[in-house]
Amino acid sequence: MSGNGDAAPKLKVAMYWAASCGGCDISLLEIGVNLLELIKIADVVFWPCAADFKYQHVADYPDEYIDVCFYNGAVRTSEQEEIARLLRRKSKTLISYGECAIDGGIPALANLTNPKGIYDAAYHHNPSIDNPDGVEPQPITECEYGELEIPKFYDQVLRLKDVVEVDYEIPGCPPQAERVWEAIQAVAGGAVPARNNAVKVACFDKSVCDECPLEKRLTKIKEFKRPHEARPEPDWCLLEQGFVCLGRATRSGCGALCIKGGLPCRGCYGPSSNVEDQGTAMISAIASILDAETEERAKQLIDEIVDPVGTFYRFSLGSSHLKAHK
Repeated sequence: MSGNGDAAPKLKVAMYWAASCGGCDISLLEIGVNLLELIKIADVVFWPCAADFKYQHVADYPDEYIDVCFYNGAVRTSEQEEIARLLRRKSKTLISYGECAIDGGIPALANLTNPKGIYDAAYHHNPSIDNPDGVEPQPITECEYGELEIPKFYDQVLRLKDVVEVDYEIPGCPPQAERVWEAIQAVAGGAVPARNNAVKVACFDKSVCDECPLEKRLTKIKEFKRPHEARPEPDWCLLEQGFVCLGRATRSGCGALCIKGGLPCRGCYGPSSNVEDQGTAMISAIASILDAETEERAKQLIDEIVDPVGTFYRFSLGSSHLKAHK
């Protein structure tokens, strides 16, 4: 749809939800009153979460009909890969929106096992399931109505850029509303050209630690604590107090919201700009400030960290050196 008279044509915008929790779709709505400004400059041509769009609608569009497509979620199934390829073909600019699309996010923690292990946990050894016949989902099932087909469940959770070329990335779980609106304004103003090789936007090059207001006293970690086990001392670095805070290895852009609320950073904006692997960078940072003079004492302290992989790679396992279970 175009504007009237001399008004510029409206942008054609799309949003897709793949393997993720749905928080990214909600985060787009969190731009609040700016939605009224967005409506003035853009028409939504595909957003299944918000309106009754079908895949066929997208398939019928000319190639590069969509100006900007926000793709949130990782790629776990054949359907999600198929739609990623379709949206890539139909979009001038394709943006990985949120950590699941960029680094695999929490869904990529499933890469620590394989489909057999996942099915075993979900359909067999699960305290809440009633499945005496041991039924599992099958790609094709015959029934009285004909042949039913469901998407293929992939061996790994993939990032969007593992499947198609990505132009930009907006990190966060989910991206903060202020950063989202900044990105939309940049797109609308022509500051974000198409085909720009996964450049990150709506974030900063510094780490969360750089924008953290808490005092660094340069003390050593004497023990590790979980947030429900102790109340942190106000105004003092949480990591130095023994709460595993990933601010040193995490890209800023969130405003250090968790830390300001008294909780350690969980790493949801992914690795900071000078970090290749978020987990190893954080492990190195912790190792440098352990109050341990012997290897045995260091091991005792490290053993206090519950679920190391889920802690250090909560959002970025898909982009890590570990990548997946072999």
